[in-house]
Amino acid sequence: MSTVTAVIPPADAAPADPAARIGELRSEIDACDAQLIELLQRRLAVSQEIGVLRAASGGTRLSLSREQQVLSRFRAALGPDGASLGMLLLRQGRGRL
Repeated sequence: MSTVTAVIPPADAAPADPAARIGELRSEIDACDAQLIELLQRRLAVSQEIGVLRAASGGTRLSLSREQQVLSRFRAALGPDGASLGMLLLRQGRGRL
């Protein structure tokens, strides 16, 4: 996965056409959203496969230690709301408890 770096003009540099720039930025957000959706669909499929394999081998439905690792990683990268996002992803993959 490649890293995208946005170029943000200085605060005092007003764009020639703010409406056009807003449109460009919204298009960039749309592209990011499309990538996120694709990755989330992939994550969901992988998570569901893990659940099937765990159930088939007599394991529990979830691993609390693994979930804590995921939540910690999201919290460290994104702050307190990151843990909430991580929990939404976990719930999407395994369903509500």
